[in-house]
Amino acid sequence: MAAFVFFDVKQVRDPDLLATYRSRVFETVERFDGRYRVLGGCEAVLEGSWRPNIPVLIEFKSVAAAREWYFSDLYEPLLTQRIEAADCDAVLLAGFDHGG
Repeated sequence: MAAFVFFDVKQVRDPDLLATYRSRVFETVERFDGRYRVLGGCEAVLEGSWRPNIPVLIEFKSVAAAREWYFSDLYEPLLTQRIEAADCDAVLLAGFDHGG
């Protein structure tokens, strides 16, 4: 079952460091068979008051694969960079298959 890691980049503190992170993170996602589905830009708020600043959605084949990427030795130094460069929210979402 697919899983998704969702980030909302709330505030960028160090644009240069975040650019370095971005230049390296795509390779780590690909190594774990992940695919970017959303990378910035909120088309429209349809309900409620939530206003994502810079939304990022990455799809993985499973919750286990998403966790393997996020907690991997490969991603760990980049995670440290991202946390230093920006304030973000991050959640792991399990996919759903309605059987149809």
